[in-house]
Amino acid sequence: MGTALVVEDSMTDMQILTRCLQQSGITVLVAQSGEEAMAAIARQRPDVVVLDVVLPGCSGFEVCRELKGDMATRDIPIVICSTKGSEMDRFWGMKQGADAYLAKPIDQDEFVQTVKQLIRQ
Repeated sequence: MGTALVVEDSMTDMQILTRCLQQSGITVLVAQSGEEAMAAIARQRPDVVVLDVVLPGCSGFEVCRELKGDMATRDIPIVICSTKGSEMDRFWGMKQGADAYLAKPIDQDEFVQTVKQLIRQ
């Protein structure tokens, strides 16, 4: 079905997101910081990136901006999953280039459906 890179520093959230994706047939790579995410993407290009906003080091917004600003990675779809769920946060995330923005706690069905839809594009 495809490969997703989940970038999340909370082990609980990481396990929930990973389990949802794996149960729907998606291969999952993981990273716990923006820097780890960039290194993982350089090693193996995922079909989609699931990105938290609040991360150690650089924020998810910075990672999103960096990926979308690079010719080699700008076509990788990005789903931001964050506790920052206000309209302003959503607006800012989409302005950074995110393809989707889901507030935590996530609706697991909506999450999987969103990721699968972006992988198919």
